[in-house]
Amino acid sequence: MVYTIVVHMRAKSSDPTVVQKLKDKLIEASQVYSKDKETISWFVMQSVHDERDFTIVERYEKESSQKYHLENPYWKTFDPYVKPLLEGEMDLRRFEELDTSKDVVIA
Repeated sequence: MVYTIVVHMRAKSSDPTVVQKLKDKLIEASQVYSKDKETISWFVMQSVHDERDFTIVERYEKESSQKYHLENPYWKTFDPYVKPLLEGEMDLRRFEELDTSKDVVIA
């Protein structure tokens, strides 16, 4: 099954410079991490209601696949750059995607 990590984060300020820095770093990270071995996808999104809110969706072939992500040298540059731009901590959640390939019968 696909192992998925969803991360929510909020820019610490509505200052357009702070929001743009965070947005640019997330786009760069997506371009880098999307190429990692066993990474299915690495999406970044910005809220349509509040430009300060961002979400990352990381999809890996299996839970152990994230080791390639963590071994990527870019990883060491990501947190030190992003954390000072955030209001609070990143909200990180881990999931196993459900198998939707089989028919189900709803009783």
